[in-house]
Amino acid sequence: MCDWINKAQNLLLTGPCGSGKTYIACALGSQACLKGYSVKYYRLSRLILALTQAKADGSYPKLLKAIAGLDLLIIDDWGLEPLNAATRNDLMEIMDDRYQQSATLMISQLPTEQWYQSIGDNTLADAILDRLIHNSHRINLKGESMRKIMNSLTQVEHLE
Repeated sequence: MCDWINKAQNLLLTGPCGSGKTYIACALGSQACLKGYSVKYYRLSRLILALTQAKADGSYPKLLKAIAGLDLLIIDDWGLEPLNAATRNDLMEIMDDRYQQSATLMISQLPTEQWYQSIGDNTLADAILDRLIHNSHRINLKGESMRKIMNSLTQVEHLE
């Protein structure tokens, strides 16, 4: 189940909103924790905030080292917002530190073909995605939103 983590391979989970990407990623992260791996989950916006705060308080190198040392880093909501120059540089540092050393699981509503554009800078997009995509497994989920399905079931139960 965690062989891809042992091999420092990446997993890219894509699909529409509500398709179960975060649920699957958290289940994989929980399984990894049970097997003794170090795991950290971030929504990209919160990771960016943590990096910005670490730069301000002088703990940036310590945070980068901690992220590099994780067996599995899970980043959710990849590509929802355009990245600024500082964020692109931060992500480059993270991906470079983790390349062939640790596993990264990325979750995105965007298909991987659109990730290049979402990064913004061509040179950094090439460098980040080269480290992320070329040793990865890809899972593209399809289907209707689980939230919509669960809401429909709840409404039926209330009618009975």
